[in-house]
Amino acid sequence: MTSSPKTILDTIGNTPLIDLRTIRPANGARIRLKLESQNPTGSMKDRMALAMIEAPAADGRLKPGGAVVEYTGGSTGVSLALVCGVKKHPLHLVTSDAFSKEKLDHMRLLGAKLTIIPSDGGKQTEKLTRDMIREAHRIAEETGAYITAQMENTDQLQAYTKMADEIWDQTGGRIDAFVQAVGSGASLRGISERMRRHDHRIRMVAVEPAESAVLSGGPSGAHKIDGVGAGYIVPLWQKEIADAIEPVSTADAKAMAFRLATEEGLFCGTSTGANVTAALRVAERLGPEATVVTTLCDTGMKYLSTFARDLGERLS
Repeated sequence: MTSSPKTILDTIGNTPLIDLRTIRPANGARIRLKLESQNPTGSMKDRMALAMIEAPAADGRLKPGGAVVEYTGGSTGVSLALVCGVKKHPLHLVTSDAFSKEKLDHMRLLGAKLTIIPSDGGKQTEKLTRDMIREAHRIAEETGAYITAQMENTDQLQAYTKMADEIWDQTGGRIDAFVQAVGSGASLRGISERMRRHDHRIRMVAVEPAESAVLSGGPSGAHKIDGVGAGYIVPLWQKEIADAIEPVSTADAKAMAFRLATEEGLFCGTSTGANVTAALRVAERLGPEATVVTTLCDTGMKYLSTFARDLGERLS
């Protein structure tokens, strides 16, 4: 018998896995979607935020009531704000106007203090990422706060080990490929390492913005897929993590996010649109008997004002 949750943090994880019914490859292969929007803040980042706070609290790196600092594209910040709020750690987040207003407002409403780094026309670039990281480290050094530093934090990998086990159990071991967009690289790395222990034949596919396809050997560029594509090879990335890399453009990711909403009733962000676009390609290559699993990273409610503007432009 499952015990009742004691706090909101006990509801993180154990999210559903569903089949796409309308948006499917022509060859009949199966695409399954892990609904991470069912986490408390509507994002898979709740998993890693909890791990990044609980691990240092357990070994003494983070003291009771100690302050925390992080740089974030949005979802990690919201998730950390939830976890730190419940666990009573003051939180200072470095973010940017490149990311959705909903995410910034959500961080503030959960009690975080924000430092906003201006972007170049709302675009995510390598310079912006590095500027945010630099400012977060400066604040941590100046104040003595603990910095979770998601781009290099290995504490979070255990969160994705658990997610991999969930997927394995939910599929009954019937999975041929797993597809995931790369931000810090932690989710794909943690899931890849664990999933291959279950079955080394499962293909792991990384997704990145086509406009900044650095993992594929391309130049760094600007894109508008929130939370992924840092613009450089991130510290947690290892070549052996992925068997293949799929670049997906911002336009294709956004178009797929809209399709998922209207055709499947799944309201999600652009990183999910990129995941499903890539998963369709992978499924077509693997053939009609294949099962491909990917992630609905977060709810589209985090991007409502941006999507409403985009929809208005499309209809005008």
